[in-house]
Amino acid sequence: MDIRTEKPEDVEAVRNINIAAFGRENEANLVDKLREMASTFSFVAVESDRIVGQIFFSPVAVEGKGSKNLSILGLAPVAVLPNYQRQGIGTLLIREGLKECGRSGFQAVVVLGHQDFYSRFGFIPASRKSLKCEYDVPDEAFMVLELESGALEDCSGTVKYRSEFRICE
Repeated sequence: MDIRTEKPEDVEAVRNINIAAFGRENEANLVDKLREMASTFSFVAVESDRIVGQIFFSPVAVEGKGSKNLSILGLAPVAVLPNYQRQGIGTLLIREGLKECGRSGFQAVVVLGHQDFYSRFGFIPASRKSLKCEYDVPDEAFMVLELESGALEDCSGTVKYRSEFRICE
């Protein structure tokens, strides 16, 4: 399994993976819109020259105290073709994606997801770092991971996703 940066020729395969993984076009449409933005990261999992998974990171903003110079990304979506799920591909995409985000100078990543799954990567409830989600979600489902130790120490506020996320609702 190879994890690499998405290439322009991967766009159609990535779209198809998101549709297959989620059973709808919302996430595929989201990725297509976000791909046009600056400071986004898309990685794909390739097995035998076939793209079987994808992960996407895009900038989020924090409205609140001490957030002016923070560089934070939101992780969404993670998609793996149904026949390849439960084989560790999503885990590999997340681990490699987080490493690359850290290498690129981002200080933290937020995710809206299952606590049992994402805590394996070091994510904790964002409320423990005085952050809340703009969406009405359970506290334990909105999590954060500091890529730079102490980056969120003097920060508090509401995490705002890009407007493109509204097409995924």
